[in-house]
Amino acid sequence: MDNREEVREFLTSRRAKITPERAGLPSGSRRRVPGLRRSEVAALADMSVEYYAKLERGNLAGVSPAVLEALARALRLDDAERAHLLHLAQAADGSDALVRPRRRRTRDQWKPHRSLQWTLDAVTAGPAFVRNGRMDVVAANQLARAFYSDVYATPRNQANLARFNFLDPASRRFYPDWDQAADVAVAILRTEAGRNPYDKDLHDLVGELSTRSDDFRTRWGAHDVRHHGTGTKRFHHHAVGDLTLAYEGLEMAAEPGLTLTVYTAEPGSSSEEGLRLLATWAATQDADVTRSSRAS
Repeated sequence: MDNREEVREFLTSRRAKITPERAGLPSGSRRRVPGLRRSEVAALADMSVEYYAKLERGNLAGVSPAVLEALARALRLDDAERAHLLHLAQAADGSDALVRPRRRRTRDQWKPHRSLQWTLDAVTAGPAFVRNGRMDVVAANQLARAFYSDVYATPRNQANLARFNFLDPASRRFYPDWDQAADVAVAILRTEAGRNPYDKDLHDLVGELSTRSDDFRTRWGAHDVRHHGTGTKRFHHHAVGDLTLAYEGLEMAAEPGLTLTVYTAEPGSSSEEGLRLLATWAATQDADVTRSSRAS
């Protein structure tokens, strides 16, 4: 991905989202652009208009941390957006950590070490799985495989949650809040693009989704990013019905770039009972597979 273009579109999109009122500036009556003017951002960041225009054209190479922080404050960036800006600046500088490609972590090219799979399998009350920044599910416990049975059911999904979200009609049923799930998926991919701009697999995935999904292409152009650490989501599983689950996402120190996510239900809730039913359903499915294998 072209770093200068990424920087230009990110800064332009953030500037367009900040209203004068939010920035503490008079709105005026004749505004030709959405959000703030370049001159207003420059004033808020205590820099010249010419210098800010240079930054917005995509020239972040050599920019000091103090300038980046001033820019983040002026644009009211949240933690995820600030981190994304820093990653873009590091890529512009040719930081070794970003120029050097990470190990590719597709399902076919990376296998979980035994202790990680043991850890996942030890979680029996909820789905637990590991994904990379491209949203490939690279390891999962039995309940997660049953939970994402729609994802695994279609080989062309390649166990990729973003591909499932935008290219598989089953996702519209699985995610009752589909628009929210779509926003999150794109924000995760956009965050990964800033963190790891030379990932060919990510480029290929974004190209595929942009070509095949108008919903994805529109969201990708918004340049939204986010940290996806904790929260609550609603699902509808074809075997057990509606589920409202809390999730916790943990970055794996031993495997940079991977996130371990665990879904749990409120104790005593109908969703907790739904997860118990899902575990029973999963065991039945595995038993059927075992019998079929022996028969063949």
